[in-house]
Amino acid sequence: MIPDEVVEQVQAAADIVGIIGEHVRLKRVGSVFRGPCPFHQGTNANFSVVPGGGYHCFVCHEKGSVFTFVQKRLGLTFVEAVKYVGAKSGIEVREGDRRRDGPDPREPLWELNAAAAAWFSTTMWDGAGGKAARDYLERRGLSRATSERFSLGFAPPEVGRMRGYLNGLGYDDGRLIEAGLLARRDESDEPRPRFRDRLMFPISDATGHVVGFGGRLLGAGEPKYLNSPEGPVFSKGRLLYNYHQARNAARRAERVILVEGYFDVIRLVEAGLEEVVAPMGTALTDSQADLLARCARAAFLLYDSDGPGQRASFRTADVLLAHGLTVRIVTLPDGDDPDTFVALRGRAALDAVMGQSLDVFDRKIQMLERGGWFGDLQRKRRALDRLLPTIRAASDPLTRDLYVARTAEAAGVDKAVIARELELAPRRPAARHASRGGPEGPARGEAQRRDARRGSPGDSRLLPRDDEPLQGDVALPAAAIAPEGSAERELIRVMLVRPDYSELVVEEVARMEADGGEQPDVDGDSASAGAIRHPAYAAIFAALAAGPGVEAEALAEQLGVAENGIVEALRAEPGAIVDPEKTVSDSLALLRARSLRERLDELARMLPLAEEAEKPALLRREAELREELRAVGGRDWHSVRRQVV
Repeated sequence: MIPDEVVEQVQAAADIVGIIGEHVRLKRVGSVFRGPCPFHQGTNANFSVVPGGGYHCFVCHEKGSVFTFVQKRLGLTFVEAVKYVGAKSGIEVREGDRRRDGPDPREPLWELNAAAAAWFSTTMWDGAGGKAARDYLERRGLSRATSERFSLGFAPPEVGRMRGYLNGLGYDDGRLIEAGLLARRDESDEPRPRFRDRLMFPISDATGHVVGFGGRLLGAGEPKYLNSPEGPVFSKGRLLYNYHQARNAARRAERVILVEGYFDVIRLVEAGLEEVVAPMGTALTDSQADLLARCARAAFLLYDSDGPGQRASFRTADVLLAHGLTVRIVTLPDGDDPDTFVALRGRAALDAVMGQSLDVFDRKIQMLERGGWFGDLQRKRRALDRLLPTIRAASDPLTRDLYVARTAEAAGVDKAVIARELELAPRRPAARHASRGGPEGPARGEAQRRDARRGSPGDSRLLPRDDEPLQGDVALPAAAIAPEGSAERELIRVMLVRPDYSELVVEEVARMEADGGEQPDVDGDSASAGAIRHPAYAAIFAALAAGPGVEAEALAEQLGVAENGIVEALRAEPGAIVDPEKTVSDSLALLRARSLRERLDELARMLPLAEEAEKPALLRREAELREELRAVGGRDWHSVRRQVV
């Protein structure tokens, strides 16, 4: 935080005309200066700057102080803007607070992480210990110059080497633990390195301070990718890999390219595309989107070409649209990812596919049209459900109007109907069958698909011991509090404790899902409307459904840390199943009722889209579903749960 008096001093000393004049061709007109607006790319002199005051555009109505201009034009935070203007005005600006001045309290961790990054790099390039990492980079076709540009390094497998070196520089274990370089299971344990036998990727914040690391395991074991834990300087939801180097290039290009993995970023930068970043998690956050909106007007999503990559791109697009960016989807050939595509085909081929990119909404429409989703009323209704969230996400009114018109044209529906739908509260989408949790960090694409990992690689809560994640106690999901969630839990429990009922459960769940109908696969909540909704329960169910009586070891091999914890918790209470037949019956009835309620809701949403000749059949079907719902309703959930006396 910068004290108010310092901010006022900088603003009073700033030459607003000189600072803005570095970015806009200004000409004096009377007592003010005029020029073309840099925000809406105007050509006339509609942009006015008042010496000692502020700026204002009479066309797009952008206005503010010298700090506002620097923030918006250069993509800086307020603190960074004050420092920037202070430097231009000859005033040193230091962060502090009203009670205490002094160095930033984060500086010790920045300093430690920088020292660790330098040591990891030296360890990789000097001596026999880093040969495995050097060989790995050579196999991936990365030069030493490129690797050094990103400060890649190697964390050796030996327990004491990094700790001894950093202790020798004066960094005690307490600070190493605070930075996430060392960790312990409990207070009585000896600290040990979080990263061992891993290729190390230093991660920097927007100002270039090293705030953490991502590590790729070079040997056998899990997790393949591991990030620093959340802490005072590392917050994965607020960071973008390579942002500190990409933001100026993004401003010049007026676009940013988003990819999924560390190696995707490195490969594209090596090919000459500087404006490339990767999010630090499987889903882009509002904080990350805000960083991108500061430096670019358009985002090109260059995600992997498989289904998970496409769905991740659509989820990301909605977040970016809400922050005012235009979003284009780049489609790679099947089986390709950015890293391998550029390595094999080169920059020219990538430029060609980027030139064929589509606006995210046009891409959704294209996929729905190719799948025949506008061909009949029921499929049309479900297609609209996949388009409405993106229309709602668009913060720009003109973009939203264009999306509405495009939807009406593609679906053959009046624009007024689409507008009414947008006014309604968004419908909560049905969760799909989830595979195991994805890893944390931008290497999700590699960890989840290229290497076919299981579990939750990269989870910042995991601490490796002999290259395996800790298991620990895992609580049952909070979603199990809901009746349907409890029904899912009890079905899983029956399948674990009484595998002779598994075949019946699998058959009934499959029948229920078949009744639910197909969903268009154009966003993160697509695929079939699964009867088992909670991701952890869905993963366990899928593993158990593969074959009756799955052995405990085989099941554990297929599941991640969280899912295995749930399995152990459910198996620990075999007495919770008093009457397995009734438990299965009542649980399935609850899930069936949920499915029927959702289908009734879908019919209600189809009616406004239907022709008059179609409505009688829809109303008859509604009456049939209501009768089915009455037939399965009225069950007391307490009959499913174990009665505790």
